[in-house]
Amino acid sequence: MEKVSYKFLQYDTVVVGSGAAAYNAVDWLYDLGRRNIALLTEGIRMGTSRNTGSDKQTYYKLSVGFHENDSVYEMAQTLYDGEGVDGSVALAEAANSLRCFYKLANLGVDFPTDEFGVYTGYKTDHDPRQRATSAGPLTSRYMTEALERSVSKKNMPILNELLAFQIYEEDNEIRGIICLNKDKLSDNQLELVVVAANHVIWCTGGPSACYKNVVYPAGHTGMSGTLLDAGVRGVNLQEWQYGLASIKFRWNVSGTYQQVLPRYVSIDKDGVEREFLMDYMSKEEALNLVFLKGYQWPFDASKKDASSRIDLCVYEETAIKGRRVYLDFMNNPAGLEGGFECLSKEAHSYLLKSNALFGTPIERLKHMNPLAIDLYKSHSIDIEKEMLEISVCAQHHNGGILVDANWETSMKGLFAAGEAAGTFGVHRPGGSALNSTQVGSMRAAQHISYTSEEETPDPSLWKVSPDKLAKEIGNSLLSMIGEENNALTVREDLQNAMSCVAAQVRDIKGLSKLRENVEHYRIHFKSLVRVPNIRTLPILLKTYDMIVTQCAVLEAMEQSAALFGSRGSCLVKEEMGGYLPTKSHDKNLRLITRQENGRFTSLTEEVTPVPQKNDWFETIWAEHRTLRQSKQTQ
Repeated sequence: MEKVSYKFLQYDTVVVGSGAAAYNAVDWLYDLGRRNIALLTEGIRMGTSRNTGSDKQTYYKLSVGFHENDSVYEMAQTLYDGEGVDGSVALAEAANSLRCFYKLANLGVDFPTDEFGVYTGYKTDHDPRQRATSAGPLTSRYMTEALERSVSKKNMPILNELLAFQIYEEDNEIRGIICLNKDKLSDNQLELVVVAANHVIWCTGGPSACYKNVVYPAGHTGMSGTLLDAGVRGVNLQEWQYGLASIKFRWNVSGTYQQVLPRYVSIDKDGVEREFLMDYMSKEEALNLVFLKGYQWPFDASKKDASSRIDLCVYEETAIKGRRVYLDFMNNPAGLEGGFECLSKEAHSYLLKSNALFGTPIERLKHMNPLAIDLYKSHSIDIEKEMLEISVCAQHHNGGILVDANWETSMKGLFAAGEAAGTFGVHRPGGSALNSTQVGSMRAAQHISYTSEEETPDPSLWKVSPDKLAKEIGNSLLSMIGEENNALTVREDLQNAMSCVAAQVRDIKGLSKLRENVEHYRIHFKSLVRVPNIRTLPILLKTYDMIVTQCAVLEAMEQSAALFGSRGSCLVKEEMGGYLPTKSHDKNLRLITRQENGRFTSLTEEVTPVPQKNDWFETIWAEHRTLRQSKQTQ
């Protein structure tokens, strides 16, 4: 019996993923009249949207607060000012933020209002106004579940347990995707599913597998390497967001977790415990910088002498000195022995207004945000009785796959939305990623629906038939099954190296050496990496995807270090010690990364500013009628 079998499916449009972006894409496609569509996912309960959050997970949108005076242009300009952000994409995210927000509210996501229905807001990082709102620690889960309920009522095909790992394209136009059927893996048989599609919306999340230290939920890896390996361009791949997070259960320790002023504790290999921040600064400075980490959670090179000093201290203790670091909520930190008068005006005022100038950190947290305690209890961690282990972790990829204002990639018919899409640059307002999941997936669905007729793809026109394609790929996979079984070891070694030299602190020599190592694995993957049996092929495929992504990311990091120095999410170590300064440029630049002659290369490109639009109603109305008429006649 043949060890490789294959199945063939045909849809006009396929959405890959099962998070907030993916569900929103298929929901919009259906509402726009498309029926020959399917959702394809490795696991319906997997993904970051469903399984992540923070103390108060933020959704960023245009402000509609009672006293706020905001505009689409101002929000777009805020996003654009993040550096490396395309102005047209920023405008689309701002212009459609309320439309997408109200859809979620109407689907049942419980964003808070006052008694008159006003959606009040608060200020988040890199936010000049109060555009942020939240449905609590699990905002993205509530979004995903609400969209899933909407989709389930429409009886659309959901192709579960399919791991999409290769793009089939012809002349830089999408033709289909090749998937491994995880549900049909056995000791002697593997089934590949070839899915023909005229349009694909890729919503696989960020490439979290790149690092060891991550906040991303266990099991989430992303699959950006699949697109990069197919020749799709990446943008700002060097730009990540890092911050303090718990590691036993992966969760950001931002917001009130910091504002209640926990004690920072380091424990060495001999079990010796000490409150270590005072090794680096005074007691008063430590208290006030810990407070600031509440809403300045992301590591920021420009704050290395301010709130981001806390991250650097934790990095020094863990990555350099090999110790373990904990947050202790049971006891007050040094400096509070004489009361709260030593706090800065900002910290003191915040705790005063919150009626929290009393007790221990856990008592303050119980008063201000009891859900933050319950969250850890639901994962068998009781911070009322035990310390919480933390580290500096990768939390979000601000770069990703290059898309235009319709979220179409550099490959025709292939779209990317959610964190897989590179719509952000050096920094972004907290919570803007959740808005991007909704706007990007909606824009992709609209563009597909408005510019094409729905039709079933014809694989008889392919240059390579689906059965031949499946057989060649299947046999290649079987050739990488052997006794050596090193795929997991290779993956973990490279992840450890990335967290050590290519995260918030980047070592130029280390980057270059690591890139050479990763490139060696990418080029010689088929001869170097093995899994023991057919059932472990998903590990093999994800390891390869990670390696491809790391190659592209490391290329962008090396180029960025030379071009920009230390900036945004990273400090770049100089060879003689210290950190490279930030190098200023007259132009707002982004970094484009692509494969060229079998190797990734990067080049800078000036981003377009936010378009200056004519908002005269009669003109817009006439343009709108003309556009609608042209779409109806297609």
